Amino acid sequence: MAVLSLAPLQYVASIPPATRAFTAATVVFSLLYYFLLWTGDATFSAPYLVLIPGSSLFYPWTFLTSAFVESSIIELIFSLIVTPASLRYLERLWGSIETVKFVVVTIVASNIIAFVVNWLEYTVTKMPVFLYGQQYHGLMALQIGVLVGFTQIIPEHQVQIMGVFKARVKTLPMAYVTFSTVMCLIGFQVPFIIIQFGWLVSYVWLRFYKKNSAETLSGGPAYGDRSETFAFVSWFPPLLHGPMSILGNTVYGVANKFHLIPTGGNDAEAGGYSQVPGGARAEAERRRAMALKALDQRVAAVSPTPPRTANGSAPPRPGPSSAAPPAVVPAASSDGSSKDITENESESR
Repeated sequence: MAVLSLAPLQYVASIPPATRAFTAATVVFSLLYYFLLWTGDATFSAPYLVLIPGSSLFYPWTFLTSAFVESSIIELIFSLIVTPASLRYLERLWGSIETVKFVVVTIVASNIIAFVVNWLEYTVTKMPVFLYGQQYHGLMALQIGVLVGFTQIIPEHQVQIMGVFKARVKTLPMAYVTFSTVMCLIGFQVPFIIIQFGWLVSYVWLRFYKKNSAETLSGGPAYGDRSETFAFVSWFPPLLHGPMSILGNTVYGVANKFHLIPTGGNDAEAGGYSQVPGGARAEAERRRAMALKALDQRVAAVSPTPPRTANGSAPPRPGPSSAAPPAVVPAASSDGSSKDITENESESR
């Protein structure tokens, strides 16, 4: 019984801190929302928990906390199954600080864009529904952001969905964005449009702003992933590469002119990237190897103690007898013949 009681605690202790805090916040805020909903009346509204464009300026924390509120039990269960496991994988590669930055930036920036879009819609249409009849909540922005992160790390990895459909990781983000577009076109702007904003924000962050563990040649920090396989045009079919490339180069040039992008290595948007030998697949394999190396380093940092033998003692270190024999160096004698230094020493004795 003691082993069974300790197993859940050990599992919780093995979860990285950022993922643990994120999961706890999702559970707490969602349960609080359900309690207020069940105890409230028919006109229940929680502008202090979810993002309502018309009142969120009075509750600025909702630009972050709204993501931790899942409005239904099904949404909560799905989010708890998918998102924490994915964040746990990313946190072991990136570290807790970079994971927290990624989560906060993806959620807050996506909600700010949604807030601005709703106000623009209200300005054009004068319909109050865009201010007070719509509320943003849930983890859709972070879910698409996690998919973008997986596309950067393991783009060629194949996953099986519901035991039937097989797809490469790099195809999942745009499939989710396409689903969002369809839902918006048929009239369900909220909350599905947040998926598109989450995709854009997470990509820009990982492309240009995420701080990497490696350093540049000059010794400074390295930011983003400027490889061609993670370029903006790679998200679109070949037919759209031309106009998307022009758009990406234009936006990149303007942002770079105003020093909005950290300086880094070669960049496909800047036209300064040369593909590594072997093409896109070789680049994907290189990135996967780098991810596995980073994961091994973090695991080694967590458990630096040397391995022990079966009786619990540390393995013995090799003694002097096990050292390699000294090298024999020929030395020239006075008559021109060569002798060994070891022989000379023995004769002198």
